[in-house]
Amino acid sequence: MAKVHHRTVAVGGHEIFYREAGPRDAPVLLLLHGYPTSSHMFRHLIPALADRYHVIAPDHIGFGRSSAPSVDEFDYTFDALAAITRGFLDVMGVTRFTVYTQDYGAPIAWRLALGAPHEIEGVISQNGNAYEDGFVPDFWAPIWAYGEDPSPGNEAALRPALGREAVEWQYLHGVLDPSTIDPDAWEHDLALLARPGNDLAQLALFRDYRSNRVLYPRLHEWLRDSQVPVLAVWGRNDEIFGPRGAEAFCRDAPDARIELLDGGHFLLESHLDEVVGHIRDWSDSRRAR
Repeated sequence: MAKVHHRTVAVGGHEIFYREAGPRDAPVLLLLHGYPTSSHMFRHLIPALADRYHVIAPDHIGFGRSSAPSVDEFDYTFDALAAITRGFLDVMGVTRFTVYTQDYGAPIAWRLALGAPHEIEGVISQNGNAYEDGFVPDFWAPIWAYGEDPSPGNEAALRPALGREAVEWQYLHGVLDPSTIDPDAWEHDLALLARPGNDLAQLALFRDYRSNRVLYPRLHEWLRDSQVPVLAVWGRNDEIFGPRGAEAFCRDAPDARIELLDGGHFLLESHLDEVVGHIRDWSDSRRAR
C-alpha cells in the first residue's frame, strides 16, 4: 500500500491541510471534496491510485483540518474557495492535472477550469454536478429559497442540514447495505462541523450555492471546445444530485464515460473497488488513445 503523507501549507494567510501520495513526477490527480466532509472522504482512494498518479487532496477552508476563520474574517463563497484552491495549486507548483470532483468540489473545479482551461487534463465527476438536470427538486427547494431570501424562517428550514440526522442521511441514503458504511466517516464530519462559528460559514455557502448555476453555460462551452476527457462515476440512488446529472455530460462531451453504480451520495464508502476500477480503466483507455 502506498505511503500517504499528511501536510499543511500556507495559502493567503490560511493553513491548508492536504493528503498526498504517489510519485512526484506522475500525472497529478487533484481530489476536491464536498459537504460536509473533507479530504478524509478520500482516505481509501488515495493509496489505491497512488501507483499511477501524484494524488493531492486538500481540505477547503472551513472544512477538515484546514483553517476555519469566522465569517467576519473570511468571505465564505465558492469564488473564495476556488481562489484559495488556485493559490494552493500555485504553492504546490501544479500546472497540469486531472480533477476529481464530488459535491462542493465540483463548483470549485469548474471555476479552476474556466480560469485556466488548459491546465485541466481530465475530469472525474463523482456526484459532482454540472447541469440543472442533476438537481433533485425536493432537496434543493429550501436552498434556493434561502439564497433568494435569507430570512430567519428560511435559515431555520436549513439549519437541520448541519445536524446529525442529516449528515448520517447523506452517507446512508441510497445504500443497499448500510452496514457497509463506516460510521467514523460521519462522526469525523460532525465533530468538525461543531466548531464554534462553523454553522455561519456553512450557511453562507448554502446561500451562495445559486452562484454556481450561472457558470454552467460557460462550463458546457468549455467542455465542447476543449473535448477534455470526462468520466462520470455516480451513485444512481443519490437524492441530492440525481443520475440525470451524470448522463447530461454526454450533451457537451460526447465521448464522456458514464458509470452509474447502485449507491448513494458518498459512493467511495460503499463502492470503492468499483470506482477505482473505472478510474483505472478510463485512465488506461486515455493512454491507449
